[in-house]
Amino acid sequence: MPQGKTLCVEVEGREVLVCHTAEGYFAVENQCTHAQARLCEGKLKGHRILCPLHGAAFDIRDGTALTRPASAPLKTYVARVIGDAIEVLFDRGEY
Repeated sequence: MPQGKTLCVEVEGREVLVCHTAEGYFAVENQCTHAQARLCEGKLKGHRILCPLHGAAFDIRDGTALTRPASAPLKTYVARVIGDAIEVLFDRGEY
């Protein structure tokens, strides 16, 4: 997965957006907290994902809503690379 790109995956009924930045891999819920638009249709700019519907920006590192109209944060997940795979931790348990 090239740096600066995103990949939407569905695992256990959840859509997760995996993002590859210069800082590493991050995973967030794939739905804007403002209008439920799919963030995979937006743009990744550094550590910010932009909603395609109204332009709200979120920090993919911690889910913080950076700009209006969004005010609620995104759910984030821990992501790590093991060999050729990217693993996403949904809960505080094991990968």
